[in-house]
Amino acid sequence: MRPSTGVCWSSTGTVEACRQLGIGRKTGYRWRAESGGIVPVHLPEVSRSDRYLSLPERKRIATLRERGLGIRETAGRIGRAPSTVSRELRRNSRSHDNGVYDADLAHQRSGERFRRLRRVKLAADLVLKAEVQARLDQDWSPEQIAAHLRCLWPDRPDRPERHLCHETIYRSLYQGVRGGLSRTLTKRLRTGRPLRKRRRRSDQRAARFILPPVLIDHRPPVVRLRTRLGDWEGDLIVGPLSRSAVAALVDRRRRRAKLSEERIAELDALGMRWT
Repeated sequence: MRPSTGVCWSSTGTVEACRQLGIGRKTGYRWRAESGGIVPVHLPEVSRSDRYLSLPERKRIATLRERGLGIRETAGRIGRAPSTVSRELRRNSRSHDNGVYDADLAHQRSGERFRRLRRVKLAADLVLKAEVQARLDQDWSPEQIAAHLRCLWPDRPDRPERHLCHETIYRSLYQGVRGGLSRTLTKRLRTGRPLRKRRRRSDQRAARFILPPVLIDHRPPVVRLRTRLGDWEGDLIVGPLSRSAVAALVDRRRRRAKLSEERIAELDALGMRWT
């Protein structure tokens, strides 16, 4: 059985997630590619609604059933309706359990049923799927398509709901056949990525420079006078697809400019080299 990798992917990279799960890198990258880079959604126990039975409640049911209490008396002890206890015993008990209700097994079976795959709207509605595919072929973004669908099919009682949010379109693209759309359409997106890239939150982003940046408004007043040697202004102009760059240095006093054209890979490996 494949273990859940959602928590690992959401907090660490793929290599670190493979190490934590005890699997090889090839297996981890293959699992990530099969899911389109989308982190599986697994709700923690504390975030579920109170209308679902918790593990302590199931253990309480198992204890009371062992004592020979009936369904109604058991329901009264845990503060639940008798129909809830009756449905729990019927759904999460198997014939090979020999008539014994196991709370841990019942909780696991309930969780597996809770995470069952649902048929997405794009896979069920062929008209909606054709409209989304046609707009993607025209290089529309999912945000534009979501707004277009609201205008094309406004809310009417005699027409089925065909509104989608842009996140649903993204997930359908990267999940491939399971999401209702072909993953080859990801080439039509602005990024063109075949796998979805995990975004970092603003409070988790690492600094790009070793020294803290100094704003231009905070530079010393002597720099504005252009009388001191050694004051340089630098700028980096990145080319298309970030494959090349032009670095510029200007001496503020002599107004002398230096340009250097390098590839990004060379700049990262060797640093800026001025000519």
